[in-house]
Amino acid sequence: MKKIIVLLFILVYTFTGFAQKGEINWMTIEEATAAQETAPRKIMMDMYTTWCGPCKMLDRNTFHNEDVADYVNKNFYAVKFNAEGGKAIIFKDKTYENPRFDASKKGRNSQHQFAQHLRVQAYPTIIFLDEKADLIAPIPGYHAPKQLELFLKFFASDKHKEVTTKEQWEAYQKNFKSEFKG
Repeated sequence: MKKIIVLLFILVYTFTGFAQKGEINWMTIEEATAAQETAPRKIMMDMYTTWCGPCKMLDRNTFHNEDVADYVNKNFYAVKFNAEGGKAIIFKDKTYENPRFDASKKGRNSQHQFAQHLRVQAYPTIIFLDEKADLIAPIPGYHAPKQLELFLKFFASDKHKEVTTKEQWEAYQKNFKSEFKG
């Protein structure tokens, strides 16, 4: 029954235009991993903080780009996660918290255990997980739409399984033809 409800949620969420054009259909990590059980898809996760200027630019300039949003919505489950937030989450049957979180603090806070688990060392960091929610790669820093397109298409097409050397990565980048605006 749970799988049917999750599948219906996915179908309604994806195909009814729940999000406006140019907006990413953000989910929680729990929703994304539950959705993977019935409709496997990679996860793209935005690890951000509330005080981070480049995080806000990434959200405003890149994640609201129509080409980026449409591509992400078609190829990934998108998760937005506050890497210094206080909300406990469950990921792969393990609970992650932020025991030193101080809600009264403005600005920097302690890093969430989930961000530590994924080895996030900078904000923003875009985390790519495979269809089983296993880590593919963290991509730190701000990326404009055309810069992010390179990674989105690289991971969505499983090219990361073929490109194993620095030379192959450089050739992939050199031969990549961007199609996104912005």
